[in-house]
Amino acid sequence: MKKVLKITSIAVLTGALAFVLAACGGGGSAASSAAAPAEGGKIVVAATPAPHADILRDAVAPILAEQGYELEVKEFTDYVLPNTATEEGEVDANFFQHDPYLNNFNEEQGTHLVSVLGVHVEPMSVYAGKTASLDDLPNGAHVAVPNDATNEGRALLLLQTAGLITLSDPENLEATPKDIKENPKNLQFVEVEAATVPTVLPDVDVAVINGNYAISANLDSNLALFTEGAESPYVNVIVVKEGNENNPAIQALVEATLSDSVREYINEKYNGEVVAVF
Repeated sequence: MKKVLKITSIAVLTGALAFVLAACGGGGSAASSAAAPAEGGKIVVAATPAPHADILRDAVAPILAEQGYELEVKEFTDYVLPNTATEEGEVDANFFQHDPYLNNFNEEQGTHLVSVLGVHVEPMSVYAGKTASLDDLPNGAHVAVPNDATNEGRALLLLQTAGLITLSDPENLEATPKDIKENPKNLQFVEVEAATVPTVLPDVDVAVINGNYAISANLDSNLALFTEGAESPYVNVIVVKEGNENNPAIQALVEATLSDSVREYINEKYNGEVVAVF
């Protein structure tokens, strides 16, 4: 039985103009190492495959082409290298992460990445592995969760809302299993990289999976046991290096992404698995 978590706050449009790659990079000065793309030239964006790279290639690139810009999408399957590439100026922007992850990454890595636009929400869900329902979870059930700071906290908050655990701080976005105050089913947490959570699904009782990786694994969201609502604070953003927010090419990227045709593409292609917020 699918239940829907309604989260009251939603980050629709972030203040600074920065593409969504700021979650995994190294250090550097605020603007010195990021190469600003020339107006009417090529814009290089790092992105995870689905839905981010698809949205950029299928919906955003044709609009930019009409304005004289070539959009090159470089795909990454992790949450670190896209931010590193953005920080070091290897790409102009990235699109894969939400603001809580970006903020945590900047704090821990000393990077200077900023978001320029909130694009969509990918609701996180609990999927069945060996156990078909949350009510049937046995004592000591194994639960796979992402191992990065913000996504693990997000997963634990989702499990708390599902009534499976209680956190010492019920609003802690960076909670880990050490922050669990009550665990009546003695759940055992399997912490793995977010991208690999779907691959361990057959080996655990349930798994908490990010929306983009659920899509890549062809998981049917209608089969999720518990899921976030569309009104989530985890809006996926476009990220750039600080200092490049007002670059004409970045502004063109943002304006193209805000097009009605891009919103329609997201809502029609993903049928609620990805929800546009602009």
